Order: sequence, then structure tokens, then C-alpha cells
Amino acid sequence: MNGNGTVIEKLVDSKLYRDYERAFNTATGMPVALRPVASWQLPHRSKRNENPFCAIMAGKSRSCAACLRTQQKLADAARTEPQSVTCAHGMTDTAVPVRVGDKLIGYLQTGQIFRTKPTESRFERSARLASDWGVPANRATLREAYFATKTVNSAEHTSMVTMLHIFAQHLALITNQIFLQEANSEPPLITRAKAFIQQNMGERLSLGRVAKSVNTSNFYFCKVFKRYTGLHFTEYVSRVRIEKTKNLLLNPNLRISEIAYAVGFESLTHFNRVFGRIVGQPPTEYRAKLKGA
Repeated sequence: MNGNGTVIEKLVDSKLYRDYERAFNTATGMPVALRPVASWQLPHRSKRNENPFCAIMAGKSRSCAACLRTQQKLADAARTEPQSVTCAHGMTDTAVPVRVGDKLIGYLQTGQIFRTKPTESRFERSARLASDWGVPANRATLREAYFATKTVNSAEHTSMVTMLHIFAQHLALITNQIFLQEANSEPPLITRAKAFIQQNMGERLSLGRVAKSVNTSNFYFCKVFKRYTGLHFTEYVSRVRIEKTKNLLLNPNLRISEIAYAVGFESLTHFNRVFGRIVGQPPTEYRAKLKGA
């Protein structure tokens, strides 16, 4: 996979995300965005429920730059847990990290809200700041947009962050499947290699053995496999095995140790470490959540 940006694009295009975005918009009246780690775009720009005041600010380069600095501050703060920041106009944005194991791939973000009801004095400060930034909006339009901003109390905000956090965990679970999808049209050699890995994952699989099965050299196979899958050979095999593991964990009659060896891991310790890195939680915890679902 060619970078986290591509992963995020695939997630945004997924039915799961589109359904969640629509439900969140309708339930809260607020915007929501799934953005990559590195982004120099305003996440809620032209989104459903975008705050009209923020849309006005985004129309001028100086005020837009200030908004982007706020977004960067939020991204830096939210790398491991949900965080909120407040902009110069007193509006709050919240970001929840989306992590696949120990890897941060992006953020679920919402906001453009007040945490307390706006006042005339606060509007005056914002109006002066907008004027200093050269925002080309008349005062009446600016005032109407400012006071139309949604106010969210502490309990509502906590519930909203919880919703985002739960959904971020769901996104992390399907991201591994995306990693396993082909990023580009692949040559028959790669298709055959993937099939061989699927059929023999329960055995010891070396790069040399798979390369031999498709009649090519180790060096050439390693280079081509990485180009078309976006993953190193060992990482791809690990992800295939973990996907199979997630299916087998649905069977309560199978012990986790049995599953680990059945999908090709030779050490339970190694299995637990790889599962935790890819899925973001131990297999026992993952199975417990399946039972409670």
C-alpha cells in the first residue's frame, strides 16, 4: 500500500465509512472527516454540516493559514488518544486517532462548535480578528454565521468522542483487509504467489519457497512482490495469517494456541506479538469483544 493517504482514501470510499458519516451527520448536526496523518487541507471544507462561519474564514488565505495551524496543533496532540483544541475564534475541534496496532494511519475529526454559548463580547473579538485577516464578509453575515454555530455541552461532547473512538476501532479492524488488497493490477506471478500463500499458510513459508513455486528468483520475486502488494513478503504473510486467525476466533471450541499453530505461527509468543501489532489488541481481548458483540 502506497502510504497512509491511500489507505485513508480506501476507507473513505468504503460503505462502512459512508454509512457512519451519514449517521453521525444526522444524529449530531456536525461535520465529520477521516483524514490522513499528513494533511494540509481543512478537514471539514465543503463537508456536510460545515460551520458557515468557518467556511467564511477558509475563504481568505491568512485566516485559512491560521485554521491550518490549529489543525496541525490538534494532529500533534491526538497521536495516541482523543484530543480537542480551541481556535482563535473560540471554536473547538476534536480528533480521535485511528491506529492499526502501533501504527497511526489517520484521524477521525469533528468540531467547529462552541463549548459554551457565544456572547456579544466574544463576537466582537472574532469580528476584529476577521477584519485584521482581511476576511471579505460584511458584519451582518459574519454575525449571523457566528451565532448560528452549534453549542455542545460537556456530556454531549463526551458522548460524541466516545462514538468516534468506537468507530475508529472498527476502522482499524477493516484496515488490515485493505492492506491485503492489491493496490494495482498485478501480474499472474503475484496472483499465483498469493494463492500459494493462502493454500500453505499453515506451513513454514519462506520467500525462497514461494519464489520457487512461481518459477522465479528470490531477488526478482522480492522486488516485484513489494511493488505490487505494497508490503514486504514477511509482513504480507503475517497479515494473511492474522486475517485467518480472526475468522477462526469466531469458533469458541478452538483454543487460541491451536489457532496460532494452525495458521502457521511456530511460537505463541510471536503470534501474540504479531496479532497485537496488526490488530491493536491481544487475541484474548479481541475474542472477548466478539462474544460481547
